[in-house]
Amino acid sequence: MNILYVVGTRPNFIKMAPVIARLRERLPDAQHVVVHTGQHYDRAMSEIFLEELDIPEPDHLLAVGSGPDTLMTARVMERIADVLAQEQPDLVLVPGDVNSTLGASLAAAQARVPVGHIESGLRSYDPSMPEELNRVLTDRVSDLLFIHSAEAADNLAREGITDGVHFVGNTMIDSLVALEPRFRALEAEKAAGVERGGYLLVTLHRPALVDGPLLPRTIELLGQVATELPVVFPAHPRTAARLESIRIPARLRITAPVGYLEFLSLQSAAGGVLTDSGGVQEETTFLGVPCFTLRANTERPVTLTHGTNVLLGLDPEQIPSVLERLGEGPKRPTSPPPLWDGHAAERVADVVAGRA
Repeated sequence: MNILYVVGTRPNFIKMAPVIARLRERLPDAQHVVVHTGQHYDRAMSEIFLEELDIPEPDHLLAVGSGPDTLMTARVMERIADVLAQEQPDLVLVPGDVNSTLGASLAAAQARVPVGHIESGLRSYDPSMPEELNRVLTDRVSDLLFIHSAEAADNLAREGITDGVHFVGNTMIDSLVALEPRFRALEAEKAAGVERGGYLLVTLHRPALVDGPLLPRTIELLGQVATELPVVFPAHPRTAARLESIRIPARLRITAPVGYLEFLSLQSAAGGVLTDSGGVQEETTFLGVPCFTLRANTERPVTLTHGTNVLLGLDPEQIPSVLERLGEGPKRPTSPPPLWDGHAAERVADVVAGRA
Protein backbone atom coordinates (compact mmCIF):
# COMPACT_ATOMS: atom_id res chain seq x y z
CA MET A 1 0.00 0.00 0.00
CA ASN A 2 1.20 3.51 -0.84
CA ILE A 3 -0.12 6.26 1.46
CA LEU A 4 0.44 9.95 0.75
CA TYR A 5 0.08 12.38 3.68
CA VAL A 6 -0.47 16.08 3.00
CA VAL A 7 0.51 18.80 5.50
CA GLY A 8 0.81 22.52 4.96
CA THR A 9 0.06 24.57 8.08
CA ARG A 10 0.75 24.53 11.79
CA PRO A 11 -2.56 22.81 12.71
CA ASN A 12 -2.02 20.23 9.94
CA PHE A 13 1.27 19.12 11.46
CA ILE A 14 -0.31 18.66 14.89
CA LYS A 15 -3.24 16.61 13.55
CA MET A 16 -1.20 14.47 11.17
CA ALA A 17 1.93 13.65 13.21
CA PRO A 18 0.33 10.86 15.27
CA VAL A 19 -1.44 9.45 12.20
CA ILE A 20 1.82 9.14 10.28
CA ALA A 21 3.52 7.52 13.28
CA ARG A 22 0.76 4.97 13.92
CA LEU A 23 0.41 4.00 10.25
CA ARG A 24 4.17 3.53 9.90
CA GLU A 25 3.99 1.16 12.86
CA ARG A 26 0.90 -0.67 11.62
CA LEU A 27 2.00 -0.97 7.98
CA PRO A 28 5.81 -1.12 8.05
CA ASP A 29 6.02 -2.58 4.55
CA ALA A 30 3.84 0.13 3.01
CA GLN A 31 5.23 3.19 1.27
CA HIS A 32 4.66 6.35 3.32
CA VAL A 33 5.08 9.64 1.44
CA VAL A 34 4.88 13.02 3.18
CA VAL A 35 4.03 16.12 1.13
CA HIS A 36 4.51 19.59 2.64
CA THR A 37 2.66 22.19 0.59
CA GLY A 38 4.47 25.10 2.22
CA GLN A 39 1.31 27.08 2.97
CA HIS A 40 3.05 27.96 6.24
CA TYR A 41 6.67 28.36 5.34
CA ASP A 42 8.62 30.35 7.94
CA ARG A 43 10.44 28.59 10.75
CA ALA A 44 8.06 29.78 13.49
CA MET A 45 5.03 28.31 11.75
CA SER A 46 6.53 25.35 9.92
CA GLU A 47 10.00 23.92 10.55
CA ILE A 48 9.82 24.05 14.33
CA PHE A 49 6.62 21.99 14.27
CA LEU A 50 8.16 19.32 12.10
CA GLU A 51 11.01 19.10 14.61
CA GLU A 52 8.97 19.15 17.82
CA LEU A 53 6.37 16.70 16.53
CA ASP A 54 8.98 14.39 15.03
CA ILE A 55 7.32 14.39 11.61
CA PRO A 56 9.58 12.73 9.01
CA GLU A 57 11.40 15.03 6.61
CA PRO A 58 8.92 15.70 3.78
CA ASP A 59 9.48 13.74 0.60
CA HIS A 60 8.03 16.58 -1.47
CA LEU A 61 8.03 20.35 -0.82
CA LEU A 62 5.52 22.24 -2.97
CA ALA A 63 6.43 25.79 -1.80
CA VAL A 64 3.00 27.26 -2.57
CA GLY A 65 3.54 30.16 -0.15
CA SER A 66 0.86 32.67 0.74
CA GLY A 67 -1.62 34.63 -1.36
CA PRO A 68 -5.33 34.81 -2.17
CA ASP A 69 -7.27 31.65 -1.38
CA THR A 70 -8.01 30.85 -5.02
CA LEU A 71 -4.38 31.21 -6.04
CA MET A 72 -3.08 29.11 -3.15
CA THR A 73 -5.58 26.32 -3.82
CA ALA A 74 -4.73 26.36 -7.52
CA ARG A 75 -1.00 26.17 -6.78
CA VAL A 76 -1.53 23.15 -4.53
CA MET A 77 -3.61 21.40 -7.19
CA GLU A 78 -1.10 22.11 -9.93
CA ARG A 79 1.98 21.09 -7.96
CA ILE A 80 0.58 18.03 -6.23
CA ALA A 81 -0.71 16.67 -9.54
CA ASP A 82 2.88 15.86 -10.53
CA VAL A 83 3.47 14.18 -7.16
CA LEU A 84 0.36 12.02 -7.59
CA ALA A 85 1.51 10.97 -11.05
CA GLN A 86 4.98 10.14 -9.73
CA GLU A 87 4.01 8.35 -6.50
CA GLN A 88 0.79 6.62 -7.65
CA PRO A 89 -0.66 6.46 -4.10
CA ASP A 90 -3.48 4.16 -3.06
CA LEU A 91 -4.76 6.71 -0.53
CA VAL A 92 -4.27 10.43 0.13
CA LEU A 93 -4.80 11.57 3.73
CA VAL A 94 -5.59 15.26 4.30
CA PRO A 95 -6.27 16.98 7.64
CA GLY A 96 -8.38 19.96 8.59
CA ASP A 97 -9.82 22.73 6.47
CA VAL A 98 -7.08 24.93 5.00
CA ASN A 99 -6.41 25.66 1.33
CA SER A 100 -3.85 22.85 1.21
CA THR A 101 -6.57 20.43 2.33
CA LEU A 102 -8.96 21.41 -0.44
CA GLY A 103 -6.33 21.64 -3.18
CA ALA A 104 -4.86 18.22 -2.40
CA SER A 105 -8.23 16.51 -2.04
CA LEU A 106 -9.58 17.92 -5.34
CA ALA A 107 -6.42 16.94 -7.21
CA ALA A 108 -6.54 13.42 -5.75
CA ALA A 109 -10.23 13.03 -6.60
CA GLN A 110 -9.61 14.13 -10.18
CA ALA A 111 -6.79 11.59 -10.40
CA ARG A 112 -9.20 8.92 -9.10
CA VAL A 113 -7.17 8.41 -5.92
CA PRO A 114 -9.21 7.72 -2.74
CA VAL A 115 -9.15 10.54 -0.17
CA GLY A 116 -9.27 10.23 3.61
CA HIS A 117 -10.26 13.41 5.49
CA ILE A 118 -9.11 13.72 9.08
CA GLU A 119 -11.33 16.05 11.14
CA SER A 120 -14.26 15.63 8.79
CA GLY A 121 -17.79 16.91 9.31
CA LEU A 122 -17.08 20.13 11.21
CA ARG A 123 -19.41 22.98 10.25
CA SER A 124 -19.72 26.60 11.34
CA TYR A 125 -22.56 27.22 8.84
CA ASP A 126 -20.88 30.56 8.13
CA PRO A 127 -20.34 30.86 4.36
CA SER A 128 -18.10 33.89 4.83
CA MET A 129 -15.36 31.68 6.30
CA PRO A 130 -12.98 30.28 3.64
CA GLU A 131 -12.48 27.24 5.86
CA GLU A 132 -16.17 26.37 5.66
CA LEU A 133 -16.04 26.00 1.87
CA ASN A 134 -12.86 23.95 2.21
CA ARG A 135 -14.49 21.59 4.72
CA VAL A 136 -17.66 21.04 2.74
CA LEU A 137 -15.94 20.40 -0.59
CA THR A 138 -13.26 18.15 0.92
CA ASP A 139 -15.92 16.01 2.59
CA ARG A 140 -17.84 15.80 -0.67
CA VAL A 141 -14.90 14.16 -2.50
CA SER A 142 -13.64 12.01 0.41
CA ASP A 143 -13.99 8.22 0.62
CA LEU A 144 -13.00 7.96 4.29
CA LEU A 145 -14.37 10.59 6.67
CA PHE A 146 -12.71 10.52 10.09
CA ILE A 147 -14.77 12.48 12.63
CA HIS A 148 -13.84 13.60 16.13
CA SER A 149 -17.25 14.33 17.67
CA ALA A 150 -20.80 13.04 17.33
CA GLU A 151 -22.27 16.21 15.85
CA ALA A 152 -19.92 15.84 12.86
CA ALA A 153 -21.79 12.69 11.84
CA ASP A 154 -25.07 14.60 12.07
CA ASN A 155 -23.65 17.38 9.90
CA LEU A 156 -22.54 14.91 7.24
CA ALA A 157 -25.86 13.05 7.32
CA ARG A 158 -27.70 16.31 6.64
CA GLU A 159 -25.61 16.59 3.49
CA GLY A 160 -26.40 13.01 2.48
CA ILE A 161 -23.02 11.60 3.47
CA THR A 162 -23.28 8.44 5.56
CA ASP A 163 -20.90 5.96 3.88
CA GLY A 164 -17.27 5.83 4.95
CA VAL A 165 -17.83 7.83 8.16
CA HIS A 166 -15.65 6.67 11.08
CA PHE A 167 -15.83 8.12 14.60
CA VAL A 168 -12.18 7.93 15.66
CA GLY A 169 -11.71 10.87 18.02
CA ASN A 170 -9.38 13.86 17.90
CA THR A 171 -5.88 13.28 16.53
CA MET A 172 -4.79 16.75 17.70
CA ILE A 173 -5.31 15.56 21.27
CA ASP A 174 -3.04 12.58 20.51
CA SER A 175 -0.19 15.03 19.92
CA LEU A 176 -1.03 16.96 23.08
CA VAL A 177 -1.10 13.79 25.21
CA ALA A 178 2.20 12.54 23.76
CA LEU A 179 3.93 15.86 24.46
CA GLU A 180 2.36 16.59 27.86
CA PRO A 181 5.36 15.59 30.01
CA ARG A 182 7.62 17.78 27.89
CA PHE A 183 5.47 20.91 27.81
CA ARG A 184 4.56 20.65 31.50
CA ALA A 185 8.26 20.56 32.36
CA LEU A 186 9.03 23.70 30.33
CA GLU A 187 7.24 26.12 32.67
CA ALA A 188 7.23 28.69 29.87
CA GLU A 189 5.32 31.18 32.01
CA LYS A 190 8.49 31.79 34.02
CA ALA A 191 10.40 32.85 30.91
CA ALA A 192 7.47 35.12 30.02
CA GLY A 193 7.70 36.77 33.42
CA VAL A 194 4.22 35.78 34.61
CA GLU A 195 2.84 33.47 37.29
CA ARG A 196 1.00 30.19 36.76
CA GLY A 197 -2.74 30.85 36.66
CA GLY A 198 -2.16 34.61 36.75
CA TYR A 199 -2.30 35.75 33.14
CA LEU A 200 -4.44 35.80 30.01
CA LEU A 201 -2.93 34.13 26.93
CA VAL A 202 -4.05 35.60 23.59
CA THR A 203 -3.84 34.23 20.05
CA LEU A 204 -5.69 35.93 17.16
CA HIS A 205 -5.17 35.46 13.44
CA ARG A 206 -8.42 35.20 11.44
CA PRO A 207 -9.00 37.78 8.69
CA ALA A 208 -12.41 38.83 10.05
CA LEU A 209 -10.66 40.14 13.15
CA VAL A 210 -7.14 41.14 12.16
CA ASP A 211 -7.56 42.42 8.58
CA GLY A 212 -10.16 45.11 9.25
CA PRO A 213 -11.21 47.87 11.61
CA LEU A 214 -11.74 45.58 14.63
CA LEU A 215 -8.06 45.05 15.39
CA PRO A 216 -7.17 48.52 16.78
CA ARG A 217 -10.08 48.39 19.23
CA THR A 218 -9.16 44.82 20.17
CA ILE A 219 -5.63 45.91 21.03
CA GLU A 220 -6.90 48.92 22.97
CA LEU A 221 -9.21 46.76 25.10
CA LEU A 222 -6.53 44.12 25.66
CA GLY A 223 -4.38 46.95 26.96
CA GLN A 224 -7.12 47.81 29.45
CA VAL A 225 -7.31 44.18 30.60
CA ALA A 226 -3.53 44.17 31.00
CA THR A 227 -3.76 46.87 33.68
CA GLU A 228 -5.52 44.31 35.91
CA LEU A 229 -4.27 40.95 34.58
CA PRO A 230 -1.03 40.32 32.65
CA VAL A 231 -1.70 39.60 28.96
CA VAL A 232 0.74 37.47 26.93
CA PHE A 233 0.16 37.65 23.18
CA PRO A 234 2.44 35.58 20.87
CA ALA A 235 1.52 37.19 17.55
CA HIS A 236 0.89 35.09 14.45
CA PRO A 237 2.96 36.50 11.53
CA ARG A 238 -0.25 37.67 9.82
CA THR A 239 -1.32 39.55 12.94
CA ALA A 240 2.15 40.94 13.62
CA ALA A 241 2.18 42.57 10.19
CA ARG A 242 -1.11 44.35 10.95
CA LEU A 243 0.11 45.46 14.38
CA GLU A 244 2.95 47.49 12.88
CA SER A 245 0.54 50.35 12.20
CA ILE A 246 -1.23 50.22 15.58
CA ARG A 247 -0.19 51.83 18.85
CA ILE A 248 0.52 49.06 21.34
CA PRO A 249 -0.41 49.74 25.00
CA ALA A 250 2.62 49.69 27.25
CA ARG A 251 1.41 46.84 29.48
CA LEU A 252 0.48 44.51 26.62
CA ARG A 253 3.14 41.81 26.13
CA ILE A 254 3.24 41.04 22.40
CA THR A 255 5.90 38.50 21.44
CA ALA A 256 7.05 36.65 18.34
CA PRO A 257 5.36 33.30 17.56
CA VAL A 258 6.45 30.45 19.81
CA GLY A 259 6.91 26.75 19.15
CA TYR A 260 4.18 24.24 19.83
CA LEU A 261 5.71 22.96 23.07
CA GLU A 262 6.17 26.46 24.43
CA PHE A 263 2.64 27.46 23.43
CA LEU A 264 1.14 24.38 25.08
CA SER A 265 3.14 25.19 28.20
CA LEU A 266 1.77 28.74 28.22
CA GLN A 267 -1.76 27.44 27.61
CA SER A 268 -1.66 24.88 30.39
CA ALA A 269 -0.48 27.46 32.93
CA ALA A 270 -2.77 30.34 31.88
CA GLY A 271 -5.63 31.65 33.96
CA GLY A 272 -7.56 31.91 30.70
CA VAL A 273 -7.11 32.03 26.94
CA LEU A 274 -8.63 34.48 24.43
CA THR A 275 -8.55 33.12 20.89
CA ASP A 276 -10.13 32.83 17.45
CA SER A 277 -8.40 29.49 16.77
CA GLY A 278 -10.31 26.25 16.41
CA GLY A 279 -7.42 24.14 17.65
CA VAL A 280 -6.95 26.24 20.78
CA GLN A 281 -10.64 25.76 21.62
CA GLU A 282 -9.96 22.00 21.58
CA GLU A 283 -6.68 22.13 23.49
CA THR A 284 -8.12 24.26 26.29
CA THR A 285 -11.10 21.92 26.55
CA PHE A 286 -8.74 18.99 27.11
CA LEU A 287 -6.48 20.96 29.46
CA GLY A 288 -9.40 22.37 31.48
CA VAL A 289 -8.34 25.99 30.94
CA PRO A 290 -11.08 28.67 30.52
CA CYS A 291 -11.29 29.69 26.85
CA PHE A 292 -12.99 32.77 25.37
CA THR A 293 -13.50 32.68 21.62
CA LEU A 294 -13.70 36.02 19.81
CA ARG A 295 -15.81 34.75 16.91
CA ALA A 296 -19.46 34.83 15.89
CA ASN A 297 -19.62 31.03 15.67
CA THR A 298 -17.61 27.86 16.11
CA GLU A 299 -17.39 24.68 14.08
CA ARG A 300 -16.49 22.91 17.34
CA PRO A 301 -19.67 23.13 19.45
CA VAL A 302 -18.49 20.23 21.59
CA THR A 303 -16.06 22.72 23.19
CA LEU A 304 -19.09 24.78 24.31
CA THR A 305 -21.21 21.89 25.59
CA HIS A 306 -18.50 19.61 26.96
CA GLY A 307 -15.57 21.93 27.47
CA THR A 308 -14.33 25.23 28.82
CA ASN A 309 -15.14 27.40 25.81
CA VAL A 310 -17.31 30.54 25.88
CA LEU A 311 -18.31 32.18 22.58
CA LEU A 312 -17.97 35.97 22.91
CA GLY A 313 -19.02 36.82 19.36
CA LEU A 314 -16.97 38.82 16.89
CA ASP A 315 -17.15 41.76 19.26
CA PRO A 316 -14.05 43.30 20.86
CA GLU A 317 -16.30 45.12 23.34
CA GLN A 318 -16.77 41.75 25.08
CA ILE A 319 -13.07 41.51 25.94
CA PRO A 320 -13.35 43.29 29.33
CA SER A 321 -16.01 40.75 30.38
CA VAL A 322 -13.28 38.11 30.44
CA LEU A 323 -12.03 39.52 33.76
CA GLU A 324 -15.47 39.21 35.33
CA ARG A 325 -16.01 35.72 33.92
CA LEU A 326 -12.65 34.55 35.24
CA GLY A 327 -13.54 36.00 38.63
CA GLU A 328 -16.69 33.88 38.72
CA GLY A 329 -14.54 30.75 38.54
CA PRO A 330 -13.91 28.54 35.51
CA LYS A 331 -16.28 26.01 34.08
CA ARG A 332 -14.24 22.82 34.03
CA PRO A 333 -15.31 19.61 32.33
CA THR A 334 -15.36 16.43 34.37
CA SER A 335 -13.67 14.59 31.49
CA PRO A 336 -12.66 15.26 27.87
CA PRO A 337 -15.20 14.66 25.08
CA PRO A 338 -15.61 11.01 23.99
CA LEU A 339 -12.56 9.50 22.25
CA TRP A 340 -10.37 12.54 22.99
CA ASP A 341 -8.10 10.07 24.72
CA GLY A 342 -4.77 10.07 22.89
CA HIS A 343 -5.64 7.02 20.77
CA ALA A 344 -7.50 8.55 17.82
CA ALA A 345 -4.65 7.92 15.38
CA GLU A 346 -4.66 4.23 16.32
CA ARG A 347 -8.30 4.08 15.29
CA VAL A 348 -7.48 5.83 12.00
CA ALA A 349 -4.76 3.25 11.44
CA ASP A 350 -7.25 0.43 12.12
CA VAL A 351 -9.51 1.72 9.35
CA VAL A 352 -6.73 2.31 6.82
CA ALA A 353 -5.03 -1.03 7.56
CA GLY A 354 -8.36 -2.72 6.88
CA ARG A 355 -8.07 -1.47 3.28
CA ALA A 356 -4.50 -2.72 2.78
